[in-house]
Amino acid sequence: MTRPILLDLDGTLVDTPNAIVETFAETLTSLGVPGISREEIRGTIGLPLEKAFAQLIGASAPAATVEAAVPRYQRLYREQIVPRAQSLLYPGVADGLAELCDAGLVLAIATSKHTASAEVLLTAAGIRGHFAMVVGADAVTEPKPAAETGLLIAAELGHPADRAIMVGDTTHDIYMAHNAGMRSVAVTYGIHPPAQLAAAKPTWTVQTFPAAVEQILNAA
Repeated sequence: MTRPILLDLDGTLVDTPNAIVETFAETLTSLGVPGISREEIRGTIGLPLEKAFAQLIGASAPAATVEAAVPRYQRLYREQIVPRAQSLLYPGVADGLAELCDAGLVLAIATSKHTASAEVLLTAAGIRGHFAMVVGADAVTEPKPAAETGLLIAAELGHPADRAIMVGDTTHDIYMAHNAGMRSVAVTYGIHPPAQLAAAKPTWTVQTFPAAVEQILNAA
């Protein structure tokens, strides 16, 4: 019996975190928001854009500033990050995705990005064809770490959630898997450090994407 494999995008398949931090910083500067450190920005990666900017800018800022941040960030993302997508793939990702597909597994993207932005990045990276579906934060009412993204994907692919495995680099991914009744693989090369990931109690923890592939293929 096959199973769905859900994968996060930024920090799991594509090495975009540093570029994302710089793009966030440029967006905030252009909006006149001072004093936000790179570390503070990095801590919001994995959240939907609206929540990330609201957290960084703060409740005291005008609502219009938060509303302007998302489209401005998305424009900079398309201009500065998407053209480099293929070169930003983590080692072993392209071959690993092909190996999972060849094994008969059904792949889906579960991301906190907007779906359209994820589609653009996947296509630019040359890996969109491996995925049966792409679900972003704007496709659900409650994005990661809530269960909805995982449950939606499992239902659409026609599999029980407990057959699925979620692969991600943040606790948002691991908690989503817990909430949806899925097993999870935490990868330690992305956003959240190993100790933070361990606190979320993933089913497995690996240091490379090829190791994640091996673990998935060996899962009962």
